[in-house]
Amino acid sequence: MNPTMKAVRLHARGGPEQLVYHDAPRPRLTEGDALVRVYAAAITPTELTWAATYTTRDGQARLPSIPSHELSGSVEAIAPGVSDVAVGDAVYGLTDFWRDGTAAEYCAVHAGDLAPKPQSVDHVHAAAVTLSALTAWQALFDHAGLAAGQHVLIHGASGGVGTFAVQLAHWRGARVTGTASARSASDLQAEGADEVIDYRTTRFEDMVHDVDVVLDTIGGDTLARSWGVLKRGGALVSLVATPSPQEATAHGVRGVTFIVEPNRAELIEIGRLVDAHVVRSIVDAVLPLAHAREAYARGLRGHTHGKLVLDVFE
Repeated sequence: MNPTMKAVRLHARGGPEQLVYHDAPRPRLTEGDALVRVYAAAITPTELTWAATYTTRDGQARLPSIPSHELSGSVEAIAPGVSDVAVGDAVYGLTDFWRDGTAAEYCAVHAGDLAPKPQSVDHVHAAAVTLSALTAWQALFDHAGLAAGQHVLIHGASGGVGTFAVQLAHWRGARVTGTASARSASDLQAEGADEVIDYRTTRFEDMVHDVDVVLDTIGGDTLARSWGVLKRGGALVSLVATPSPQEATAHGVRGVTFIVEPNRAELIEIGRLVDAHVVRSIVDAVLPLAHAREAYARGLRGHTHGKLVLDVFE
């Protein structure tokens, strides 16, 4: 087995300019791991600012590091005692943020974090599911407790997480309002949004009131203005900032922030929904692994509809 592989690595903290495509050592398995041949890796551009991208859990530097933690591929090898997956399995998953990621030909992954790849989609669209769908699922259902008949307001509804949040909330039977640009309105309505508010021309607080859940992917002024549209007992879940406990108390609601976690059981359920054509991944663009710098720069400019995905093995 070739001891090296093609990978994208960061040798210093910074933005896309620090990404280098070159030969790197193939990862070694530790207890509980599977070695996955990566066919596609989706990216989250802001991960280049995360502490986990550059350090271990105990704060030690781990440069050079490989970004991206969203993969679809096949199992090449497993550590002794692993039973969650077998060699040859087609899998998808979200990997540990504190370890080298998936922007490489091979990735060592905790086998218990992998789930069977949805059969109805290719690797590119499977990779685009993992982080975004798990984040939306955990935000809406695990943290907000969204139920059928409730009303949810989703900020940034056309983004990677937002598109899944719209679809999952619609599947759960909630009324869905999203904020996005006008050019995304028809797509979001097709994905299950009941109303789409153009954030460029309309203040959402003039249009919606007494919502049960706000899912915030924007932060700043958008988050601050969201308290007033919630009914008492509601929940504001932010993916980008910690909601003010004082504001939450004053409005009689819950303020929640969290970091998405790998979850095999939830990915299995999401995969069933993908194969049943209840939800689908939205891919904005696919770029080869060697063009990772371009992909991250494009993502940081914003205004994408869905995910950016690196095609690793064409």
